[in-house]
Amino acid sequence: MTPNLSEDARQILDARFAAREKAIAESRRVIRSSANGIRALHRSEWESAESLISEAGSRLGELVGALVDQPEVLGHAVISEAAKEYAEARITQAMFTGEECPTFTDLGMDPVPFLHGLGEAVGEMRRRMLDLLRSEHLEEAETLLGEMDDIVDLLAEIDYPDGMTNGLRRTTDVARSLVERSRSDLTATVIQERLRHDLHS
Repeated sequence: MTPNLSEDARQILDARFAAREKAIAESRRVIRSSANGIRALHRSEWESAESLISEAGSRLGELVGALVDQPEVLGHAVISEAAKEYAEARITQAMFTGEECPTFTDLGMDPVPFLHGLGEAVGEMRRRMLDLLRSEHLEEAETLLGEMDDIVDLLAEIDYPDGMTNGLRRTTDVARSLVERSRSDLTATVIQERLRHDLHS
């Protein structure tokens, strides 16, 4: 057996381990900035949200670039989770501000975490829609519900084994359930508004 085999393997694994630990720490920062950006969006703090989400995107880009020579680490689940959170933040931002929804190409990422981010953005859109209903902005709420519907329709078209899509079917089912609950909430509010209008006319 080659005398240096153990040492050679150790050097490779040491470098891989160091890259992994750094990637995990940086991924958590991406996730945190993305989540804080979404919270800022719900408070209509647009500039703060953009700053936080841009920070998340920059960190993610630097992280992926640093791991080009470590493909084993690049495929780590926490990095995919970070990409998903960043995608969710950018998609949510677009939906809240009326901008065009970005694509996974625009965000420079694999389609799988992007699609999961798209599905999870439906939850943020539901929360926004409920806020609009409380403030009696029914037309905006209805528009948002239509966009939620479009997302679920798109996700339903992605029909591949769960092993390839990291369980996208479950994300789609959850999103569909949220859309149906939101539709029920909107319908109930519209009916109440009509009844109130009739009583005062």
